[in-house]
Amino acid sequence: MKDQNRFSALTELACRLGASDAKVICTADISIEDDLANLCKEPQCENYGQSASCPPYVSGPSGLRELLTDFRQAVVFKLEVPSESLFSNDRQDIFRLLHEIAANIEQSAVQMDYHNSKAFAGGSCKRLFCHDRPNCRVVNEGGDCRYPGCARPSMSGFGINVSRLMQIAGWTMNRATHESTPGQSPMATVCGLVLVG
Repeated sequence: MKDQNRFSALTELACRLGASDAKVICTADISIEDDLANLCKEPQCENYGQSASCPPYVSGPSGLRELLTDFRQAVVFKLEVPSESLFSNDRQDIFRLLHEIAANIEQSAVQMDYHNSKAFAGGSCKRLFCHDRPNCRVVNEGGDCRYPGCARPSMSGFGINVSRLMQIAGWTMNRATHESTPGQSPMATVCGLVLVG
């Protein structure tokens, strides 16, 4: 199977799993910004230090820049969801789906012989998958992740500019805020990224 067909299969998989759309992009276009990653620390995110997939336990922007030298293409995918759902009990389900789609694309790419593929998603895996556990087993016990098949590192901790990802894919990013008035932005966008190689 040629690369083009394989990438088409990966974007189709993303959509079958629940993504609103998926595109193939060049990794050279991915914008990594130290300032964005620093927001995890100051002002400190409530998820900071809570899991192995968030700072300070990830390699951050410098590690991702080095990693990207080994990749030429990536799959970016998005979920379009009602804005109000991101401020409701549905938020956890939305971000859990985001992680699961990213993990499935990564695993499918590996099966296609892209053995170094690596997925990133949004949100803390601790909050999404181990919210009922007192701690992350990897961080606190040096053990194995409880959810290795679906939990993926958060894009925030690597300084990935999500707005730029959306532009590269040709999408408009709809942001949801607590201050949004009804009807102002009825839909919001969240996205994931899978380096394929």
